[in-house]
Amino acid sequence: MPDNDKLRQALAERLRASRENAGLSQGQVAKVFGCQRPTISEIEAGRRKVSAEELSRFSELYDVSLVWLTSGGSEFTDPTVELAARELN
Repeated sequence: MPDNDKLRQALAERLRASRENAGLSQGQVAKVFGCQRPTISEIEAGRRKVSAEELSRFSELYDVSLVWLTSGGSEFTDPTVELAARELN
């Protein structure tokens, strides 16, 4: 699998996990976004590209950081919380 495909698949998995963690259905997300449920399904399957604007909206809706969604990096935005998390680790 080429690197772009791997990145898109990893993003798709984080989007799905974030939606489930937020307790939302694909239909509910589609309604908020003003699109059809299959669009969300295609995004979560990694078969559809996601725009920067959509990523920002997903981040807000799911209450996760954009950094975590796009790279799997730290979800913490407060440096003191991130430092405390590293210390606990």
